[in-house]
Amino acid sequence: MKTSLKSLLALALIAVFATSVLAADGGNPRKGKHLYKKSCKTCHSAGGEGGELTPMTKTMSQWDRFFKKIEKKHDAAAIENLSEQDLLDINQFLFDFAADSDQPATCG
Repeated sequence: MKTSLKSLLALALIAVFATSVLAADGGNPRKGKHLYKKSCKTCHSAGGEGGELTPMTKTMSQWDRFFKKIEKKHDAAAIENLSEQDLLDINQFLFDFAADSDQPATCG
């Protein structure tokens, strides 16, 4: 019985660490939400030219993959005024409230 409890605990710890590795290191989700609303929501709302995009649109890993290749996947003009820290903050906000997070949310 003790062995299975230890195994279960070990698996839980691995899951926690694996998930935290995906998160954007150094990002501030509160700033990210503000930056997202200010810089991204104009194009990424229901009527916007970029299509509606909210944190729940993607999973945590999908958001991380997107931000690792953001220069290839996004119009350069749209992100040219955002610093690397700004992008980390936006990534952290989207990651923290993604579809498979503990607290999925829209941007409203």
